[in-house]
Amino acid sequence: MQFPVTRLRRLRKNAAIRNMVRETILTRNDLIMPLFVCPGEGVENKISSMPGNSQFSVDLLVKKCRELYNKGVQSVLLFGIPETKDETGDVACQHNGIVQQAVRALKKEVPELYLIADVCNCEYTTHGHCGTIVDGDVDNDLTLDTLARQSVSLAEAGVDMVAPSDMMDGRVGAIRTALDENGFKNTPIMAYSAKYASAFYGPFREAAESAPQFGDRKTYQMDPANGDEALREVELDIQEGADIVMVKPALNYMDVIQSVKANFNVPVAAYNVSGEFSMVKAAAEKGWIDEKRIVLELLTGLKRAGADIIISYHTQDIIEEL
Repeated sequence: MQFPVTRLRRLRKNAAIRNMVRETILTRNDLIMPLFVCPGEGVENKISSMPGNSQFSVDLLVKKCRELYNKGVQSVLLFGIPETKDETGDVACQHNGIVQQAVRALKKEVPELYLIADVCNCEYTTHGHCGTIVDGDVDNDLTLDTLARQSVSLAEAGVDMVAPSDMMDGRVGAIRTALDENGFKNTPIMAYSAKYASAFYGPFREAAESAPQFGDRKTYQMDPANGDEALREVELDIQEGADIVMVKPALNYMDVIQSVKANFNVPVAAYNVSGEFSMVKAAAEKGWIDEKRIVLELLTGLKRAGADIIISYHTQDIIEEL
């Protein structure tokens, strides 16, 4: 039927009818809040390029997480800033690593909160790359050992899920095997399956103190021009045992999110990254946009594209609106 028999505005007349026919509904269950944990006690280092975000020592991280949980945040993604770094990231595998300490404290003090730990080496290496350097580049297979041991150590600390973000070939399989062999068959893996070599990570590298000291990450993170390659990466990660696959960044890659969701029958996560977050904050501080409306529209768009899970620094600002 065509106009005037069909009038689509009938379904937009008021809030009640709009709510009834809404196709995409964003809820607090969809959101994960990323957080940064650092050494010390009583430490809160504000992140200048990410307003409202800080590095927290374990004691203040516990306080922050309790506040977030009471607001309705059900899950957090943890990144660590260690006291010392090394050439291979082995410090991230230690029993008393900074994230391991945080996990144990949070499981004791905020046991209902679902804890996900990022698994990578860039925050823990002196050179800032995501693995062991051989002849000026990251050696893929040597790095798998560190990632697997880091994942087991985090599982031993009590983390609910591990999330490898390094983009090494074969790392999901190596982590799945290590977890299973050490009695953690029920620990899920959320793989950063399609992680692009993006310019949107700048503020995060300040937050995590993880900027590479030489070169870039283009030999292991994906070319932003490629979409089909993302499907190959996702398929391999699923075959190796990934329970959830992720696309990172989110906004410039909504087509990839949609393709992944259409092609694979697994939960899909989207990481609304630091640069995307900071641009919204900067425009809001200038008074150029309505921040809450923009954020709700942005996050709803990611869900409409196919994301089941959204990792976003906006979570703490928007959770009570949901």
